Amino acid sequence: MHADRFREFVPARGLAGGHRMTLFTWARPRRFPRLGTPVRRYFDVAADARVLAHCHWQPSPAKRPTLLALHGLEGSSAAHYMRGLAEKAFAAGLNVVLLNQRNCGDTEHLSRGLYHSGLSADPAAVLRELAEVDRLRAVAVAGYSLGGNLGLRLAGTTPPGVLRSVCAISPTMDLARCVDALERRQNAVYQWHFVRNLKRRMRRKARALPGLFDLDGLDRIRTVREFDEAFTAPHHGFRDAADYYRRASSLRVVDRIAVPTLILSAEDDPFVPAEQFRDPVVQANPRVTSAVTRHGGHCGFYADPGPGFDGYWAERTAVDFALRNLA
Repeated sequence: MHADRFREFVPARGLAGGHRMTLFTWARPRRFPRLGTPVRRYFDVAADARVLAHCHWQPSPAKRPTLLALHGLEGSSAAHYMRGLAEKAFAAGLNVVLLNQRNCGDTEHLSRGLYHSGLSADPAAVLRELAEVDRLRAVAVAGYSLGGNLGLRLAGTTPPGVLRSVCAISPTMDLARCVDALERRQNAVYQWHFVRNLKRRMRRKARALPGLFDLDGLDRIRTVREFDEAFTAPHHGFRDAADYYRRASSLRVVDRIAVPTLILSAEDDPFVPAEQFRDPVVQANPRVTSAVTRHGGHCGFYADPGPGFDGYWAERTAVDFALRNLA
């Protein structure tokens, strides 16, 4: 599939800069009048881990295709891009499953451990249950940022089965490269945002499961790398943060992807460098289309709205790609 057909994104007037686009879409209030109340659904993804999904089911769900959505770092099923995606997908006739990572969406009490950027076994377990219990026959995945990395890892490590396609939006496919970029001075506001939320979650986790986590030194952490070195890597058995980034990056498995896959990212993304999407291993897989637009920021892609279009181009493109491969 040729990437040029996905590069028609034109940013809304005044939002051509990567930082401007990113911050605008992060902060802009949104409402979803066409999206009804979801059904809460719990999935046991491991012996000591349960995750929560908010589901929007069509009438006779087993007869309809489904979109499984994966959020980014410290996001949840309530993130605006998750619900915007859900509104568009549901209006197009799809079931929608908005999945929270372990501990996200106020679920710290449901899992003994933490989540990490490469834990694709969790959405794989969800896919198996949707196929075996709900009898769903066709599922597309859409993931944002960290969720995009998860979606790509899922496609590269799981037999296709009910999985028909993956759309990864601003995915952190090469984690080390993304963390390096996050540490640039101009990205301090994003670093501060992520670290603040990671530390808040660890405190909630410690309150939910007293005695399990040692929070000594948490207050001194200032970067995502320091957090991963102190908590993520040792908890999951990685040697250190560098080992975690190497082993959890979907770039290591993209050559094994066997379902139609679309990567959407932007040249002006502040902390997901576009060079990773031009890696030879990405370009060599005919099932993977990498479309890097000139503008778009990080998970932004806001265009001028028009009749029947709210301006969120990546959401619309992800749904269109899913529909094309679920038909």
